[in-house]
Amino acid sequence: MNIAVMPGDGIGKEVTAEAVRVLQAVAGDARFSEAPIGAAGVAAAGVPLPPATLELARKSDAILFGAVGVPGDESGPRDKRPGLGLLMLRRELELFANFRPAFLFPELVGASSLKPELVQGLDLVILRELNGDIYYGEPRGISVGASGRREGVNTMRYTEPEIERIAHVGFRAARARRRKLCSVDKANVLETMQLWRETVAAVGKQYPDVELTHLFVDAASMQLLRAPKQFDLILAPNMFGDILSDAAAMLTGSIGMLPSASLGEGNKGLYEPVHGSAPDIAGKDLANPLAAILSAAMLMRHSFGREDAAKKIERAVAAVLAGGYRTADIMQPGMKKVGTREMGAAVLAALGR
Repeated sequence: MNIAVMPGDGIGKEVTAEAVRVLQAVAGDARFSEAPIGAAGVAAAGVPLPPATLELARKSDAILFGAVGVPGDESGPRDKRPGLGLLMLRRELELFANFRPAFLFPELVGASSLKPELVQGLDLVILRELNGDIYYGEPRGISVGASGRREGVNTMRYTEPEIERIAHVGFRAARARRRKLCSVDKANVLETMQLWRETVAAVGKQYPDVELTHLFVDAASMQLLRAPKQFDLILAPNMFGDILSDAAAMLTGSIGMLPSASLGEGNKGLYEPVHGSAPDIAGKDLANPLAAILSAAMLMRHSFGREDAAKKIERAVAAVLAGGYRTADIMQPGMKKVGTREMGAAVLAALGR
C-alpha cells in the first residue's frame, strides 16, 4: 500500500500526522511518502501543485490530504493561490465523485446546534460532483469592461456525460444504502441546472428501485436544517455540494468531525477532512483530528478494500468519544478537554484494546 501524504497548510499538518499514526497502527505494510501542496507547494517549488507532488500522486495507491490555505491568499495572484493545488490535483487525477458522509455519533447529540430529536440517528451522504461546474468553467477572470469599470466573470458549465457519470455513482451508492436519492439544482433559473435535472432524471430510469426526488438548492438548504433525517443521499453539483456539505457538518456537532473521499473510476482516491486549514488555531494543538482519522478509515475501505481496518478505526473513534474525550470544538460540560495530539493518542490507545 503506497500512500501519498500531503499535509498542506495550517492545521492540515497537525491532523494529518495523527491520521498517519492511526494508519501505521492498522496497516503495518503501508508505505508513506510526503509531498508539499498549497502554500507549502508555493514555498517549496513556486506553485501550489509542484510537478513532483503530482507525480507522487500518480504513482500512489491513495492520497491522505490535510488542508490548504493561508491568511490573505485570496488576494494574491490566482496561479499562486493555495487552493488551486487541490483543484488541479482533483482534475488531473479525474477524481470526480466526492463522498461527504454526515453521521452523528450518539455521544455528540448535545454538541449539534440543532435540537436532539432532529439529529439523533443522523446518517446521510452528500455526493458532490468534483470536476465541473463554475470552479472550472471558461471563460473566467476579472477584466475592464466597456464602461471602464472592472467586471468579474465565471462560467457555470456541465456536459451531459459529466452529469451522467456522477449520477450513476449516486444511484449505485443509494442502492447500497436506503435507496433514496435527492438531486439538488437550481433548474428554475439556470440552464446548466436544467440540463442537470433532465440528465439525472434520465439516468434515474435505469434505477427503478431507487426513489428519486429533486430540490432547488435553496429549498434543500432549508430542509437540511429543518428535517435532516429525511435525506439519505444528496446528489449535488460542485458548488452547491461544497456549500451544503459544510452546512451538514454543523448537524454533527463540528466540521472537525466530517471526513471525505474523492474517487475516480478506479480504486485510487484522495481522502481529506472537510474542514479547512484554520490558520487561526494552527500550531496551537487545538485542532480536532477526528475528521482526518475518519478519512483514513475511508481510505482503507475504498482504496484497499480493508473493511476490517476501517471499522476498527471507526470503533476506536466511537470509544474515545464514549470515554468523554473532547477537543474544543465539540467540548461539552463534564467531558475531558484534550488537544490534537492527546486526542490522536486516545484513538491509538483505543485501537489497542
